[in-house]
Amino acid sequence: MGKTILIVDDSFSMRQTVGIALKGAGYDVVEASDGKDALSKLDGRKYNLIISDVNMPNMDGISFVKAAKLLPNYKFTPIIMLTTEGDETKKQEGKAAGVRAWVLKPFQPPILLDAVSKLVMP
Repeated sequence: MGKTILIVDDSFSMRQTVGIALKGAGYDVVEASDGKDALSKLDGRKYNLIISDVNMPNMDGISFVKAAKLLPNYKFTPIIMLTTEGDETKKQEGKAAGVRAWVLKPFQPPILLDAVSKLVMP
């Protein structure tokens, strides 16, 4: 069975772009349109990694990370923020919530895949 990654982004085209890069590298992908949608997909399924945007409607990325880390099954799941948000305060807030890596958009697929390969859990 392949490694499964949850992509959380309100932009369909961004989810598609990230999904293509990940699928091309052999990962299985599940998509969510915002933090609330993503939480509904944290239903006991095994995710090896989560990639989330910061700025989304309904529930932003940092709130999603905080909520996900409270769930016993996802407490140790690594999370990468893929965002246009380069603000240092926001990065610190993400790190405090449990974010393991911060990748800025627009991203280069090899840079994202490198971060993914370093964080994907067995």
